[in-house]
This record gives sequence, C-alpha cells and structure tokens, in this order.
Amino acid sequence: MPDLAVAHGRGSVDAVETKWRQLPLTWQSIRARHGITSPGFAFPGILPLVDAAGAQPRLRQLYPFTSHFTLLFSSCTRYPYLVEAPAVEPLRDGRFRVCSPRGGAVIGETETAEEAVILVITHLPDGLGPAVAGTADDLGR
Repeated sequence: MPDLAVAHGRGSVDAVETKWRQLPLTWQSIRARHGITSPGFAFPGILPLVDAAGAQPRLRQLYPFTSHFTLLFSSCTRYPYLVEAPAVEPLRDGRFRVCSPRGGAVIGETETAEEAVILVITHLPDGLGPAVAGTADDLGR
C-alpha cells in the first residue's frame, strides 16, 4: 500500500497521486473481503468508478476520497476536505448517480462509470484544481 503520510510530507502533488494509487487497492481489498463475507451479494461499482475517474486529467489533479461508497473530490489534501466538484454514487442496479457538491441535488444518473465521470467533468467549476496542501479550514472555507 502506498504510504500516504510520507506522500503528504512531500507536498500536495505527491499526496494526490499517492491517494489515486491507494484508493483502488483499498477498494480491491474491501471487495475481496465482501466476496468472502457476503457471497452472492453484488458489490457496488466503486472500483470501475475510481478507475474511470482516475483516467481523467481534470479529476486526477483533485484529491479523491470515498464516503459510504460515494466517490468525492477535494480541492485540498487533508480533512476537513473542500468538496467543490460533483460526487458520484454507484447504485444497487449498476447505474451511477451524480450529485452536486452542496446540498446533494441530483445532477443525473448514468448507465456507466465513464458516463458519470463525464457528467462530473461537465459540472466542474471553472478553474478548479489542482488540490492544495492542507484543509478547508486552512483555506478559510
């Protein structure tokens, strides 16, 4: 597992890149455990979502994190995060829901992770990114 604490010490660019490498490994482990503890029950589509988002340069410069199977993107590298980009939730039926960063209003639902990521990108605020070191509090937000 990539060492996120060491990456934070090297700066925001390393922290973001390390988190993008760490996130799929974490979810692969969770999916493997799920296969043992809950055989026969579908695992949410978080891994294809992380892969699709990580392939997009505009999202790759933001700090990714998950909460309750939802993929979010922060403008800063430490908690409390600053979420200014839409979030994506994999649905039980295999589709994906994209929600606004404030208030969680549904922007749309898509059939694939790639379509959801495109929807996120089309709703990014102008000039967003790259993520900076620190917290939302450090940025005064």
